[in-house]
This record gives sequence, C-alpha cells and structure tokens, in this order.
Amino acid sequence: MAPHPHFASDESQPVGPLVSGWQIPPWPERITLQGRTCRLEPLVPEAHGDELFASQADDPTGRHWTWLPYGPFLSRPTYLQWLREFTQGNDPLFYAIRPTDLGRACGACAYLRITPTAGTIELGHINLGPRLQQTVAATEALFLMIQQGFALGYRRVEWKCDTHNAPSRRAAHRLGFTFEGIFRQAQVVKGRNRDTAWFSIIDAEWPPLQSAFRAWLAPGNFDAAGQQRHRLAELIARERGPVT
Repeated sequence: MAPHPHFASDESQPVGPLVSGWQIPPWPERITLQGRTCRLEPLVPEAHGDELFASQADDPTGRHWTWLPYGPFLSRPTYLQWLREFTQGNDPLFYAIRPTDLGRACGACAYLRITPTAGTIELGHINLGPRLQQTVAATEALFLMIQQGFALGYRRVEWKCDTHNAPSRRAAHRLGFTFEGIFRQAQVVKGRNRDTAWFSIIDAEWPPLQSAFRAWLAPGNFDAAGQQRHRLAELIARERGPVT
C-alpha cells in the first residue's frame, strides 16, 4: 500500500515502517478445506446439524460449552434453529470439521472479526466433540484455518479466549501463537465477567510454523500405533531456531 501523499513525519513523530507490496486481502470464500485427516466444510445446518448435535451427546455434562457464549443445547430442534440463526452469516464464517476416520462432522470452528483493510482475521468459536478432541484431525483442522488465512494475504491471525480457559490457552501456545496480554472486563458472558487473553501469529512468523506443522502432520511422524514421534512444540522450536 502506498503512503498517504500528504503524510510527513520527523524524529519527533516516529511512525511504523511502510508496508510495501501488501494488498488488502479478499474475504474468505465458502470453500472446503481438505487435509489428510479431516475436511473443513462450510457449515450447512441441514447437512451438518444432526451429526454435530449427535457428537455433543458424547459429553452429557456439557462441559465443552462452559466458555462459549451460547449452549449447551438440550434438544435437537433448539440446536438446529440456533445453527440457522447464528452460523449462516459471513462473520463469523463457520465450518464443520469432518475427520476422515469417523466420516461425520463432529466439531465446528469459524473465522470472525474479519477485517481485510487491517489484514486481520480471528480463529474462534472452536467447539470439538469429545471424539475429536486431542486428535491429529483437530490439530490439522486448526492448521488448515490458519494456513488459509495467510494464503489469502492476511497479515495477522488472532486467537482469543477467556483467561480461565486453560485448555484454550495451552492450545494457542502449542499451535505457535504468541501471547499478547489481557483485556480486562472485555465482555459479559452468560452473566459473568470475562477477561480475554489475546494471542496472534503474524505473517513473518508463519513460514517456519507452517513447515513445523507439515512435518508434524506427515504420516511418517506417527508410528504403527498412531503415536507421534516428534511433538509439535519440538518441531516448532527447531524451525524457529535459537531465540536471540
């Protein structure tokens, strides 16, 4: 992007570096993202609703809804109606996660706070059914979302969560996001205060992270029992190199 023709500054008014060669990215399209262990499909209530609702039944306690601003849903009609009303817009832009081994949708995620003029896009509304949690497919689904954001030309992919949501904070660190701080009293969710933890990956950080993800996801990284040979954190550290 070119600098403003009438903009001038000197040492008394420092400004950031010019962003040369960058173009405002397009809005994400409703396209399928295909991986080795899963497929992300634009969420369609009539196509995915029954499978998604069934996957939630694997957790009768409803604990995975705790930090989401909606749910749990006690009946299929209520859940399907919520899907129709909340998941069909362009922001948030929802995907259903279909693991290859299970063959049915058992999780969802979304792009949100999509701001092409700033080059920022957030990954959120992550809701994984119990059979999808802590699987290779779950990691690959999030990788596909991050990868697509940068492939479209976004400069920054964000991750935000309730400060009390320890699993989400651990996931952000594992996926290579950098912790940026806490927004205090950011929201009221289900009648309770929410302080929000902010994380991000920026475009300059993505190439080594992408290489680490691809190495981790490669079939050769898993033994005959499906156990990983190298942890993702180990591969990320190797690709990033020594901290200076």
